[in-house]
Amino acid sequence: MTTILSIQSSVAYGHVGNSAATFPLMRMGVEVWPVLTVHFSNHTGYPGWRGPLLRAEDVADVIRGIDERGVLDRCDAVLSGYQGGADVGAVILDAVALVRSRNPSALYCCDPVLGDVGRGVYVRPGIPELMRDRVVPAAQVITPNQFELELLTGLGTTTLPEVLAAAQAARALGPEIVLVTSVVHTDAEPGTIDMVAVSGEGAWRVTTPLLPRTFTGAGDLTAATFLATYLRTRDVAASVAHTAAVVHGVLDVTVRSGQAELQLVAAQDEIAAPTRTFQAVPV
Repeated sequence: MTTILSIQSSVAYGHVGNSAATFPLMRMGVEVWPVLTVHFSNHTGYPGWRGPLLRAEDVADVIRGIDERGVLDRCDAVLSGYQGGADVGAVILDAVALVRSRNPSALYCCDPVLGDVGRGVYVRPGIPELMRDRVVPAAQVITPNQFELELLTGLGTTTLPEVLAAAQAARALGPEIVLVTSVVHTDAEPGTIDMVAVSGEGAWRVTTPLLPRTFTGAGDLTAATFLATYLRTRDVAASVAHTAAVVHGVLDVTVRSGQAELQLVAAQDEIAAPTRTFQAVPV
């Protein structure tokens, strides 16, 4: 059975971070060990929220306790998302090193959460540099959105060739696989949005209909789905195609529900077996 150590935030209401990743991973048949970096009432896009930001040493203590069970050799990958501070980033890097010492074939998938179009950078000062200089180079897989790809590489991504060039520049930082999410470019058909995946074996785009709203937590769902699928298939093209189908299915159910939060439970059949398929096209 595939096993993922997922070090992310958690919310009681709604679905972001581990609250967006754990249930979908389980629904896909993956064993998940969730380690929480915060436990908030709801995500911070609301006017207010409550709950604790866990200390870095507490996060490290949880990981140490898992290791004391003697099970980290069964861990196939570490998944991380939003990193609230440099101290938590250091704990995640230590966790990756620990897991890889127990299982050298384990992967590290980093969703380099930094910001988004329309919101700009929404992480603390110093986090973009930490992500670029230390965290991303330690990862085998990264899943930036288009805004984050530009921030990590300093390159514009107006056209599809520019997206591919920026993804290759991100690969030059260390990762083998770069999955770029929420890609909008001048070469796209109107009313569509792309995912673009680049590895040493090639590059692919998957085009899906652009839904008429934005979603909090969709990037967390995307990273988890892609990692789980890649661990099972070791096929980048198949993984990005399946990920696009799952994410589109969940988002479509969410739009039709009229609810603000991702409807993971209502859309759980889309997670297990999406009703639509999309093709990964070589580019």
